[in-house]
Amino acid sequence: MHQRIKIGLVYGSTRPGRFCDRVAQWAASRIAEKTDFEIVLIDPAQPDNGPDLRKCIGTCDGFVVVTPEYNHGYPAPLKSLIDSSGHEWQAKPVAFVSYGGQSGGLRAVEQLRQVFVELHAMTIRDSVSFAGAWEQFDGAGSLLDPERAERSLTAMLERLRWWAVALRTAREASPYQTAA
Repeated sequence: MHQRIKIGLVYGSTRPGRFCDRVAQWAASRIAEKTDFEIVLIDPAQPDNGPDLRKCIGTCDGFVVVTPEYNHGYPAPLKSLIDSSGHEWQAKPVAFVSYGGQSGGLRAVEQLRQVFVELHAMTIRDSVSFAGAWEQFDGAGSLLDPERAERSLTAMLERLRWWAVALRTAREASPYQTAA
């Protein structure tokens, strides 16, 4: 029986008036078009994440982290959210959608890869990045020239799907905690 893949869409910013909402909403709308994905929003700016956050992360099969790059790194609230859980991240794939100025958030993503490897998570090589993101989205949150980003997102999601299914099957056969 084919099970849906539960993807946690992690918001990486908590700044007031954050641009993250536009990028995350774009990613969520594209992920929702894939009928085999179920999306769970994980937003450190929302107080209702609270004590159930670990449980929420634990029930996900994989993650898409939407992160800005602030001062050549990722935001502290994102690190706090990641560190609030431990084994819940293990043996699960993590993909990235990043945005920022000149680098498009790629420096933040490279740092996050190091964090997730320590949590025994599997990061997806393919990602989506938006250099000069503020110039790429209109006021309604739509991409002005979506072709390249959507092509990148499709490839990233195909690989995320593969890893999510493979790792879920492996976790069901033998819980990862027995190896970690």
